Amino acid sequence: MSNRGTSVRGAGFVRKRAALTAGISIAALLLTGCVQSQREENTGAEGDSAVDSTFVFAASSDPKSLDPAFASDGESFRVSRQIFEGLIGVEPGTADPAPLLAESWETAEDGLSTVFQLKEGVTFHDGTPFNAEAVCFNFDRWYNWTGIQQAESTSYYYGSLFRGFADSPEKAIYESCEANGDNEVTINLAKPFAGFIPALSLPAFAMQSPTALEKYSADEIGGTSEAPSLSEYALGHPVGTGPFKFDSWDVGQQLEISIYDDYWGEKGQITKTIFRIIDDPQARRQALEAGDIDGYDLVAPADTQSLKDAGYNITPRDPFTILYLGMNQAVPELEDPKVREAIAHAIDKDALVAQTLPEGTKVATQFIPDVVDGYNEDVTTYDFDPARAKELLAEAGYPDGFEVTFNYPTNVSRPYMPTPEQVFTNLQAQLSDVGITVKPAPAAWSPDYLNQIQATPDHGLHLLGWTGDYNDTDNFIGVFFGQEKLEFGFDNPELFKALDDARAVSDRDEQTELYKEINEQIAEYNPAIPLAHPAPSLAFAKRVTSYPASPVNDEVFTEIELSE
Repeated sequence: MSNRGTSVRGAGFVRKRAALTAGISIAALLLTGCVQSQREENTGAEGDSAVDSTFVFAASSDPKSLDPAFASDGESFRVSRQIFEGLIGVEPGTADPAPLLAESWETAEDGLSTVFQLKEGVTFHDGTPFNAEAVCFNFDRWYNWTGIQQAESTSYYYGSLFRGFADSPEKAIYESCEANGDNEVTINLAKPFAGFIPALSLPAFAMQSPTALEKYSADEIGGTSEAPSLSEYALGHPVGTGPFKFDSWDVGQQLEISIYDDYWGEKGQITKTIFRIIDDPQARRQALEAGDIDGYDLVAPADTQSLKDAGYNITPRDPFTILYLGMNQAVPELEDPKVREAIAHAIDKDALVAQTLPEGTKVATQFIPDVVDGYNEDVTTYDFDPARAKELLAEAGYPDGFEVTFNYPTNVSRPYMPTPEQVFTNLQAQLSDVGITVKPAPAAWSPDYLNQIQATPDHGLHLLGWTGDYNDTDNFIGVFFGQEKLEFGFDNPELFKALDDARAVSDRDEQTELYKEINEQIAEYNPAIPLAHPAPSLAFAKRVTSYPASPVNDEVFTEIELSE
């Protein structure tokens, strides 16, 4: 996911930030009348006693793409989950798979084929029937991508989980799809993939209308692999089977969706949702307090208690995240294991959590939360020990330390990193204490930061993280360390093979033991430093009495309950 803190800056930055906040607040005021008008239009016939059926949610950024197959970011997926559905869903409040468009399924003993029984009577928003042929159309679409379509910056999830495409069948997990009539479909795999079923709960693998994909040239993307451009479909014509259909997108301002009248399931109270784009955390809080929005995600840790005291509803998610400090081994100093160990000993994780991360955050010892199979209680750790860090730097040939670039994102909040600038500032000071001078390299989150970290070798230390997509170890460590990646700049065939072998083991107990061993292998190799498992929170107006908080952000707005 998919995918994923602050130097001391002068008065110029303060003025710029103040101007940004003021600009956002002015924009919020300008939009308030429009939002209020829309709300009045959507109030039921009972007048003041009816529930206001327009829900306004502040997003931290625009979606990267309205085509979830070509997205990996949380804001894209938040919108996608309202418009699209996959074969597999998630049990409410958990990370475990559940039926959705597939009512049931049966996997062969060898793990190479799965037969899905599909829900009947479902249509896409353009009237196209959802059936076995539509399922095969989607699977074959992903498999047959070429060129830029295969780039990590484009089809991140398919490439990470299914490994290969039609032009590289020797690498591919997927093999073929067979329609056994309208409501039964068989998916054949070339290799066993134990996480296949839970992986299908990802928005990246949601079912999309074959008619709309073809009509609006969904696969015609341009640009470069570092900076791909969106198709006509991804910019304004997404068509799924979900409870809401797409209406409009004013980039940088807001995105609107409305209820799909022929939706097969329960529609709930909300008939229209407006995603307001407010990238500044303080401005999101101000918009909530002004009554301009009904809620927002990624509440700044410092705001949680005061919002509670003011009567707003704070909804925490169970931590299913990881924040890490990446180390790019293409940088000579970071290639040295002693330097990486020194950096690990230089970091006081307890102080970092207490000073910069939300209440409920857990210090991390490895790259998976403790609720995921494969968590290793006895994994090697690197305790906070500045003296040992200095010794290791001297042994590595850096008795006076060294300088390294430290990349971090700006103007963004992520579930695993609500305040990146604060995390950066905290770590910068800790590294300075052992003689490591960092050269700050801030960049806007999308596309600049993600492209720089994931698609080029031009970075050093960096902050990234992950919100787990489903309860499977491979979804964490396999995504990070399952193959060569420019982010980390190393080639470790032994580790890659171990992860490949483990993801193909169907016996859960056997696989769990393998993942425990792999977590120890990763800890010893130390390619990145697991910092924390943050517990993100959402804030809502008093009228939002229930919100379906999910550890994997699988939150569909038909489940929201409103009192007024």
